Amino acid sequence: MVRVTVNGICRQYRSPVTYGQLAQEHQKDYSHKIVLAVANNKIKELNKNVTKDVTVSFQTTADRIGHDTYVRSACMLMLKAISDTAGSPREGSASVEFSIGKGYFCMPRGELAERILYVGKDGREQMDPSFVERVKARMREMVREDIPIMKKAWPTDEAIELFEAQGMDDKARLFRYRRGSYVNVYCLDGYYDYNYGYMVPSTGYLEHFDLLPYRDGMMLMLPGRQEPERVRQFEPREKLFQVLERTNDWGAQMGIETVADLNDKICGGNLAELILVQEALQERRIGEIASDIAERGNVKFVMIAGPSSSGKTTFSHRLSIQLKTHGLTPHPIAVDDYFVDRTKTPLDEDGNYNFECLEAIDVEKFNHDMCALLAGERLEMPRFNFKTGLREYKGDFLQLGAEDILVIEGIHGLNDRLSHSLPLESRYKIYISALTSLNVDAHNRIATTDGRLIRRMVRDARTRGASATHTLQMWNSVRRGEEENIFPFQESADAMFNSALIYELSVLKQFAEPLLYSVDRNAPEYFEAKRLLKFLEYFLGVSSENIPQNSILREFVGGSCFLV
Repeated sequence: MVRVTVNGICRQYRSPVTYGQLAQEHQKDYSHKIVLAVANNKIKELNKNVTKDVTVSFQTTADRIGHDTYVRSACMLMLKAISDTAGSPREGSASVEFSIGKGYFCMPRGELAERILYVGKDGREQMDPSFVERVKARMREMVREDIPIMKKAWPTDEAIELFEAQGMDDKARLFRYRRGSYVNVYCLDGYYDYNYGYMVPSTGYLEHFDLLPYRDGMMLMLPGRQEPERVRQFEPREKLFQVLERTNDWGAQMGIETVADLNDKICGGNLAELILVQEALQERRIGEIASDIAERGNVKFVMIAGPSSSGKTTFSHRLSIQLKTHGLTPHPIAVDDYFVDRTKTPLDEDGNYNFECLEAIDVEKFNHDMCALLAGERLEMPRFNFKTGLREYKGDFLQLGAEDILVIEGIHGLNDRLSHSLPLESRYKIYISALTSLNVDAHNRIATTDGRLIRRMVRDARTRGASATHTLQMWNSVRRGEEENIFPFQESADAMFNSALIYELSVLKQFAEPLLYSVDRNAPEYFEAKRLLKFLEYFLGVSSENIPQNSILREFVGGSCFLV
């Protein structure tokens, strides 16, 4: 017999009993589907047996860990369906590329791509819609059959042989960098895969999804955390897609599409050259944006916005240097200097100051000042004192000449409500984000939010003395602000810039791991810290010594030639 305590109530069960059986018993107490258990502060998949007395809670599809589990499992369901529809894992090779428009973009590879892609009227490759329909039908069939998703620890050498036989060479190469003797391999009806994280116990849990043909791939649509039973509608974001596509092309040109590729490059002693090439690619793109601004001739306000830890400050400095090569004189403006007085700042749902909503900005004062500068007036510029919570004036005057241009940075830069009084032709809007193109392997993508979170954790510790626990505590609030105030406006940008560096996680690893190890195992943030530590294990660590002083990465690890 084992004693199980759930919600303060202790009951005895005859062994063996699974966490899935406990979940079924308590499902009525939860609004959404239970997909994981937490036993004595350890996450357990539902098909695991309870082996000792435990205190249990549950994770549903509305929780972050539960939602990630659903997404990961749905991707395996899709990949298995692609394999079945094509004939075998080797013939049905496909990759999960990136998240866009509330969906997950997947591409056929190798022989499968040759079979199902065709050239459309616009001259671009297109996905065969009938193939996508067959894959979707197979997915729904497997959901109805409720097939178990089984996990087994395989010796690493045997796992390498297994994935080489299935044509998954990227996984086989990745395992060569593992220190452990075993890896956890999941099996779905004869289809084997390695998944970075937990899985649901069977396909019957995965009833909410859609699959759509899109360009030269397919879009897997899944529910969000807010409405776990409703599949989200696809929202095409062509500009963002083009940036991600360009980044993928850069990675392919450099021969680095997965973590194993990056590790191979590091082992080959070619990292210094890789860093220089990647930095040169970014500088070329910044130069292109500066040229576009200069050629328009009437731009006076460059509005830069992007989510947290995108490298906006360093980008602004580097863009300003490029603008100077065109004979322009840039002046930095921080929208944060137009915060309303602290006592007038709106509160969020938890009663805390909401510094990320537009109402935290004195929009009318901002427009008044910008219009005055545009008219040629000499104006005293404000500085916000974050200690006193008040706007101050200390004799910083500015007057725009013919060649002067303002480089304005702030999270609301793409929102026309911020700059509603300024002529459209005087504005040039830039969206910047760290859009990671590198994947763990073809089936396990790296979320762009993970890269930004690790960047922020390292910077917060260096510049503010903040712990990893503090950064993790704040992250959900930061993400909510991005969803509300930045992402809805990204497609209105005149230009997009991807600040992610293909090598950066190997550098950040050295700084982030000690911070993550410091998170207390009883803290609510422990699970996230443990997940990130496991994620960083895939990377070989490298020194930051070869990173140029003007690199965006210097904004986070230190040593920048700019004041960041």
